Amino acid sequence: MVIGLYSSRVILQTLGVEDFGIYNVVGGFVALFAIVSQSLSSASSRFFTFALGKGENSELSKVFSSTLIIHILLAIIIVVLAEVIGVWFVNNKMVIPEERLTAANWAFQFSVLSFCVTIISVPYNAAIIAHEKMNAFAFISIFEGVAKLVICYLLIISPIDKLIFYAILLFGVNFITRWLFYIYCKRHFVECRFQFIHDKNLMKELFSFAGWNFIGSTAAILRDQGGNVLVNLFGGPVVNAARAVANQVLHVVQGFVESFMTAIRPQITKSYSCGDNEYMTSLIFYGSRLSFYMLLILSLPILINTDFLLCLWLKNVPDHSILFVQLTLVFILIESLSYTLITAQQATGNIRNYQIIVGGIQLLNVPVSYVLLKLGGVPETIMYVAIFFSVSSLFARLLILKSNEIKLDFWSFFKKVLLNVLAVSIISSIPPIIAKGYFHEGFVDFIIISTICLLSTSVAIFFIGFNTKERQMTLLKVKQIKSRIIDD
Repeated sequence: MVIGLYSSRVILQTLGVEDFGIYNVVGGFVALFAIVSQSLSSASSRFFTFALGKGENSELSKVFSSTLIIHILLAIIIVVLAEVIGVWFVNNKMVIPEERLTAANWAFQFSVLSFCVTIISVPYNAAIIAHEKMNAFAFISIFEGVAKLVICYLLIISPIDKLIFYAILLFGVNFITRWLFYIYCKRHFVECRFQFIHDKNLMKELFSFAGWNFIGSTAAILRDQGGNVLVNLFGGPVVNAARAVANQVLHVVQGFVESFMTAIRPQITKSYSCGDNEYMTSLIFYGSRLSFYMLLILSLPILINTDFLLCLWLKNVPDHSILFVQLTLVFILIESLSYTLITAQQATGNIRNYQIIVGGIQLLNVPVSYVLLKLGGVPETIMYVAIFFSVSSLFARLLILKSNEIKLDFWSFFKKVLLNVLAVSIISSIPPIIAKGYFHEGFVDFIIISTICLLSTSVAIFFIGFNTKERQMTLLKVKQIKSRIIDD
């Protein structure tokens, strides 16, 4: 997290606001081609984890080889689409200064290459997650973090165009990172050895799952990256830079809780495949609350001190950045409540009705945002719209899980999760908001207010957010840590 925030500051200062915004929107446009990839990635993870939960080792090899073939073909298709449609759009439709158009095209090409490398590595990532080898992610993430620091240094001393060099360096880091995942899987998992397998039934199941999942993937990509394109069309590269700053904060904060979700997702899928619905339901409730709490602890100090933090972090803060960051954090807090619900629904394999309803709601983000911006809305409108449809999608997911084979109790989730996190959020926010009125904008004041945020959030989570069993487990863990410190 610290490396991510520091490197973002250096990169923004080195590239400048305009080039930073250009890379964000160009790279974001490339990610629009991830629509099909996202749906197939979900299919790979689900089928791999499901087979592992049932102990079907022969099925694991079939799933791996089949998904690898599909992803290689997909990468080829995306290169063709990007070169035909993408190049035309970047050069004819995007708002990019003429003197930076050549650099933008180079950035686009390396973004496409990075994206293809990521697509081909999906089956390897799915294998690591299914086997719950989180130590692999930890060590490779450390390498990735150090590599970002190296990028910052190289960018400063770059003898060539910095935007082009930045795109090249990011591609290099992405390639090496994915190669490490490949090496790890080859050494640790027997099933990760490619065999040309043509299993019609498995292919049919994969494409059926991916086909319906395509709706949700389309909606998510269009909401995020389509929002970048809309901001570019109505505000230009400078507003894209503000959006990019918000996205940097989002990725850093979200990455923290994603580590937790990466660990809990296989457990939900495996418990469903084994028929242990009671354990799966407890994971859904616990995972939703804990995801929200982890994000709240990180987000509340940022929400209260956004203006000071951005000035401290970036020095030259792009216009609209403060509100973009605050709205983005509110959005991801709401989204975190749905993480376990999405995993539970995908574990069933029956996602047609779910994707039609929830995906249909999410698809409204871009057209509604476009209309409101066309009517004179401020750039932040895209985040207000995203928050509204995020809440709508949350309730739609609950109603669907209540009516399908999982039989999730809607009112239990509402009381034990939604009301719980709402009460914790309100009580946690009151002390720092009051304290904010008595302090000025300074580093010492920021430390004091952040400490108050941490204390108020921790107390609210412990006494209101946790049930009796969770409080006992927390106290036991604190005693164990205390005894280790004393013994050492």
